[in-house]
Amino acid sequence: MSPRLASLICFLCIFYLFWVDRKKSDGISRAVWIPLIWMFFAGSRFASQWLNLAPPEMSAEGYSEGSPLDRNVFLVLILAGIWVLRQRRLNWSLLIARNAWVVLFFVFALVSTLWADDPFMSVKRWIKGLGNLVMALILVTEHRPVKSLGLVLRRLGFVLLPLSVLFIKYYPDLGRGYHMGMPMFGGATLTKNALGQLCLITGIYYFWELLLRRGKPEFSGDQLHYSVYFIMLPMIAWLLYIADSATSLSCMMIAVALLVAVRWPPVSRKPRRIFSLVITCVLVLAFLESLFGIKETIILMLGRRPDLTDRGTIWTLVLSMASNPLIGSGYESFWTGPRLLELSQRLGGVMLNQAHNGYIELYLNLGIIGLFFLLGSILTGLLKVRRQLEMEYAYAMLKFALIVAMLTYNYTEAMFVSVSNIFVLLLVGILEYGKPMKHDEVVMVGGRHAKFSKVKKYVG
Repeated sequence: MSPRLASLICFLCIFYLFWVDRKKSDGISRAVWIPLIWMFFAGSRFASQWLNLAPPEMSAEGYSEGSPLDRNVFLVLILAGIWVLRQRRLNWSLLIARNAWVVLFFVFALVSTLWADDPFMSVKRWIKGLGNLVMALILVTEHRPVKSLGLVLRRLGFVLLPLSVLFIKYYPDLGRGYHMGMPMFGGATLTKNALGQLCLITGIYYFWELLLRRGKPEFSGDQLHYSVYFIMLPMIAWLLYIADSATSLSCMMIAVALLVAVRWPPVSRKPRRIFSLVITCVLVLAFLESLFGIKETIILMLGRRPDLTDRGTIWTLVLSMASNPLIGSGYESFWTGPRLLELSQRLGGVMLNQAHNGYIELYLNLGIIGLFFLLGSILTGLLKVRRQLEMEYAYAMLKFALIVAMLTYNYTEAMFVSVSNIFVLLLVGILEYGKPMKHDEVVMVGGRHAKFSKVKKYVG
């Protein structure tokens, strides 16, 4: 097939997906375009890279400065998001009270810029990081947050997944590359890990729709057309295979296992049991690891070396260079200046910009205090999800699957960073904003009136 014909088929496919989805935006504000655009650039290529204006190679100076175009694009999106939140006249005292740990994390991150090697650069990165929070808040404070989140993830997949297939198969200069002499397939993204991440976040959503909402009468007005599954799920499977991202594949398997487990009658009758099931599985795996060392076997089954491709060496090295265990080097400041050059020299000329572990990365930048605030945010977020399971079962399970997958993903990749879809979705999972509905309040569910009595339901 010629590239031109393939391009035509690709764009017809995208048009068809948007066409069958055209009525699914009812009840969603236009403001969701802001997080959708943010996540489009964060999940594929930055604006300068789409326009081929990015610098050809990464240097310590280039990494610190970044692209003026990208900086301006993200700044405009952040300001637009703040304007939307202001127009919504949110109850900020309620929002802060329910998400105090998240607020403390971002406040401490801002304070940490004071002791960064380059405070001005650190502040600029903090503003970008604040953008993750702004995008998450836009989605969480929508009138129908679950529908808004679904629209963003769904349409992100509608565009980027078909483009990835097109680039890989018919435009190798755009969709393929080489890393350490080995072929690498990035598709609409720039790296195999980024492509795997794109498949992960969209795949969790499509499997959630299929496993927890498909065929349920209460969701009849919001269900996807069956053809969407036939197009998107095989595409995700093929791209995950071609990307060869073990981290994304393992996280996808965990998330899908959770969604399947929650359909098990003993769990579905009492949804909170999913937490007990997960804790039991973790304890069993820890017990088996202590007795038989199964971690290496699992890693080998995923096609990776037991040392996680030298990640253990990197972790030991960067931990030995931590400047302040309590407060860290300052927000997004560890990989800068002389320290970055020294690391490159000690690694034989390899230029890194992350520790390949989100928790170690956060420790390097914000120390024990920053790590404490983030873990506190996650724990309180999980407790909110546990309460929500009795009121908004399907939405709570989507949030739970996202939280678990995002936490697992950060074991081998550092994604608690200034521009990250992983971080946006983690924040969506742990943030809470809404008010309890009164008893016997009538609401619209699946296009029909349903009456809730003796039940508190949280709505945005």
